[in-house]
Amino acid sequence: MFVDRARIVIKAGDGGDGAVSFHREKYVAAGGPDGGDGGKGGDVVFQVDDNFSTLIDFRYKRKYVAERGENGSARNCTGKSAPPLIIKVPRGTVIRDAATGRIMADMSTDEPKILAKGGRGGKGNVHFATSTRQIPKFAKPGFPGESFEVTLELKLLADVGLVGYPNVGKSTLISVVSAAKPKIANYHFTTLTPVLGVVRLDEERSFVMADIPGLIEGAGDGVGLGHEFLRHVERCRLIVHVVDVSGIEGRDPKSDFEVINAELAKFNEDLAKRPQIVAANKSDMATEEQIADFKAYIEEKGIPFFCISAATTQGTAELINKVSEVLETLPPIKEFEPEPIPQEELDEMAGAGKRFEIEVEDGIYYVEAPWIEPIMRTVDPEDYSSLQYFQRVLINSGIIAKLEEMGIQEGDTVNLEGFEFDFVY
Repeated sequence: MFVDRARIVIKAGDGGDGAVSFHREKYVAAGGPDGGDGGKGGDVVFQVDDNFSTLIDFRYKRKYVAERGENGSARNCTGKSAPPLIIKVPRGTVIRDAATGRIMADMSTDEPKILAKGGRGGKGNVHFATSTRQIPKFAKPGFPGESFEVTLELKLLADVGLVGYPNVGKSTLISVVSAAKPKIANYHFTTLTPVLGVVRLDEERSFVMADIPGLIEGAGDGVGLGHEFLRHVERCRLIVHVVDVSGIEGRDPKSDFEVINAELAKFNEDLAKRPQIVAANKSDMATEEQIADFKAYIEEKGIPFFCISAATTQGTAELINKVSEVLETLPPIKEFEPEPIPQEELDEMAGAGKRFEIEVEDGIYYVEAPWIEPIMRTVDPEDYSSLQYFQRVLINSGIIAKLEEMGIQEGDTVNLEGFEFDFVY
């Protein structure tokens, strides 16, 4: 099954928590804090693997989570950082943020791309010792790893794209000029998935050709199979437009040419401006008048014209030589540049880290702030300096100010993610 779109969730590993520990050794009095830092969480890394040709594996597994960093330990030992989670994809996969449509990476090269960064490890209590606070009984939790819902979209890497109506001979053409063996039959939509073939002229010259199936009138709006596979033309440097010049199916070749070009432009304006070569196929079944009329029509537009018969290989060598000649003058295959995160989104992400909600019910102030849970894990409620640290967190996050704004009084109960305490000034 050829699958060229998928939607998955990726989650980098959280950083390990810092340790609360104190040095214990014979003959060493008051050894002091020695809690080590937590390890870094695993990154989520995408890597091209040429053994993959579709995204079918992502239909069965939709969530990818990297390992968490290890917690710090005694004797200033830093926790072990988690290994990266490597996700292998076919070459040509474009990765977008599902929420915004922003391009995050184009997997067209062998360079691995980090899409979600693992969280940093938390600081151990050794970092919080001061001259006035010599036995800190708290540490910092690990930072959460980045998390995204992303869409994967495979856009085949091909130099040349064969486009045209169904049954005009695209599959036959790619089968005679390359080693590709697509299904060939005398009915529409024989080819149901894009077919890649390497056209080799000699030891030093070759290019990749793709047979793009399913283009008919309305393809840009989802008619036929065009809406499924038009995306695979986007990278092509050159378009070879195959037209049935014989009109054996009752269609006018001029109309076919205009309709397909209109569908390309409707899908992407850049495709209409892409260099084209017209291959008038089935010329062995056309009259000289048909060929001459269509040739004049195409050459008026300044487009190179070749009269071929893919079934008998007539004219195919000349066509391929011209394609190779034109490719030498064109820029490399298009790559999609990653798009920067908009400032509004950056501001929202920054604010989301300290977001909270407060509701009052039966005189109890319920504070919902999921980000504070890992901090609470490292706080010792029986230690004064630890509580002071926790109080600073509440003040700096704006929770205390919001409670006062809502009219909280000394002695009122606050429920913070299940942990209850009396409010005091």
